[in-house]
Amino acid sequence: MPELPDVTLYVEAIAARVVGQPLQKIRLASPFVLRTVAPPPARFEGHPVADVRRVGKRIVLGLRDGATRLFVVIHLMIAGRFRFLPPGGKIPGKVGLAAFDFPSGTLVLTEVSKKKRASIHLVEGEAALRALDPGGLEVLTADLAAFRQALTRENHTLKRSLTDPHLFSGIGNAYSDEILHRAGMSPVRLTSHLTDEEIARLFEATTATLIDWTNRLRDEAAGNFPEKVTAFRPEMAVHGRYGQPCPVCGGRVQRIVYAENETNYCPRCQTGGKMLMDRSLSRLLKDDWPKTIDELEQRRAEVATSAPTAAETTGGGPDAKPKRRASSRRR
Repeated sequence: MPELPDVTLYVEAIAARVVGQPLQKIRLASPFVLRTVAPPPARFEGHPVADVRRVGKRIVLGLRDGATRLFVVIHLMIAGRFRFLPPGGKIPGKVGLAAFDFPSGTLVLTEVSKKKRASIHLVEGEAALRALDPGGLEVLTADLAAFRQALTRENHTLKRSLTDPHLFSGIGNAYSDEILHRAGMSPVRLTSHLTDEEIARLFEATTATLIDWTNRLRDEAAGNFPEKVTAFRPEMAVHGRYGQPCPVCGGRVQRIVYAENETNYCPRCQTGGKMLMDRSLSRLLKDDWPKTIDELEQRRAEVATSAPTAAETTGGGPDAKPKRRASSRRR
């Protein structure tokens, strides 16, 4: 799912192309993407875009109709993405959901997923827009005191708290992994157990991670419309890098799998070497579940040294003929 850095880049790229432009037409390829019935799409056509903003992980196009404000609120969810095409651009088949036509070009909403979760809300007035805001803290404009208050409002694991849109705005599965790795903190540490020093360290890691990645994505786009929006980037420290070496200590990145998501972490950098319990695999292995990363690495080494050679598995060297399987059919 696109998170704060990716959504910020979308907001900047869309604003540079459509602010001041009239929205000529809204075209819907999938009627299910529109989650509101009033005001209708025709109510928005012909009005200029006054601003483009981010509300949590949503992209908002603000239009002005005299003294009235109209808002197009788009939530990309997991697989939603934008393209910016020449004026009158065609909505792509299968993945195309909607198009917003401007004199400068056509903003197309796509979703590469069988589960159509992306959504569009058309609302009138700031109050209606606020109703769609989960209300999480905007970390990049907050101070340490506000961060501490949001973090300790409820007693959850750090992973859950950072990804809760009612607590923090714009942070999801990918960047929470990166934040916690940068802070050197366990994703399952409870917020009620944090010291003041740890909260300050987490606050610094959160702001630094979001700023660094936003700037990195800006440099990558180089003024072009962002086309490669993804939650998995090879430059990331741990997210999506299960089994690969941690860039800090060189140890293998581990994961906790749950539902459709997973948490990636480095045991040596974040949990004092302890292997976190996986909801499914650890229950299956029970006592065989390794307690530490050193125990896991030792087991891997033992398996590697005791693994049969190719000659042993084939019954001879590379030139040996394979044995014929005995037939159970009577001749």
